Amino acid sequence: MNNAPDGPLMRFLRFLPVRYCLLALVMYYLHLSGFFFRGAFAHGPWQGLAASVMACAMMLVLYANIVRFTERRPATEVAVQAPAGREFGIGLLLGFGLYTACILVLMLLGNYRIDGVGDWHILLAGLATPLATGVFEELLFRGGVFRLAEEWFGTWAALVISSLVFGFMHYDAEGVTLQGLVSISAWAGLLLAATYLLTRRLWLGIGLHAAWNYTQGTVYSGIVSGNTPPDGFLKSNLQGSEWLTGGAFGVEASLVALAICGGAGLWMLMMAVRRGHIMAPAWKRKG
Repeated sequence: MNNAPDGPLMRFLRFLPVRYCLLALVMYYLHLSGFFFRGAFAHGPWQGLAASVMACAMMLVLYANIVRFTERRPATEVAVQAPAGREFGIGLLLGFGLYTACILVLMLLGNYRIDGVGDWHILLAGLATPLATGVFEELLFRGGVFRLAEEWFGTWAALVISSLVFGFMHYDAEGVTLQGLVSISAWAGLLLAATYLLTRRLWLGIGLHAAWNYTQGTVYSGIVSGNTPPDGFLKSNLQGSEWLTGGAFGVEASLVALAICGGAGLWMLMMAVRRGHIMAPAWKRKG
């Protein structure tokens, strides 16, 4: 490895806020490119999924190369060798299971009702966007905001910073509510950061995030983060108190999601603490 002192340009690129801006710009551009290719060239669900997979691969490759160039280390958090596949698969199961658990509780309380089913092709057509969103947002918020904030301020401050940034980045959604922004900051910010802390990799969070969005919108026809209600596979009816159901923001803003998913996040966080994965602020670390 070249141990020569950095020149002015390299010192600028290695400055933490610059590193984040570089990551954010590249990830955002590639995410938009994925939407463009799906709209321009994908004329069916398989083509749309292929376009999303290509956009995801490009985001992962460029993230890894930006990290290698600016931080002079391999991007182990997105390394594709074992246990990446296992963690991604577990994340998919967790995302499906956690949202389904929320729905089952709401069904038992009489707030959620299934009125029928749609065309099964919806399940295939709905794969592309959740996958791309899961990769993009985990690279940006956990690989970017959380990881870089942790490098300076330590784990606990980074958890607060990344949770608030992640939650309040949804401020422009059509059905946004203060309850929704606070709720998604509290439990989703905690849960997704905890997936990274537990493994020190992004695959568990990518799988969970993608499966949650897919299950919420494509399977159960739920409102995703305050956006327009999708035409999902299960035709459903959700009624009741906004505090209990999440109202116009969707189940993500509900007390049910806060309890179930927040509890899962706390459990993962405690496991991360036991594994010694908590980082002190930069000024308290040796070297």
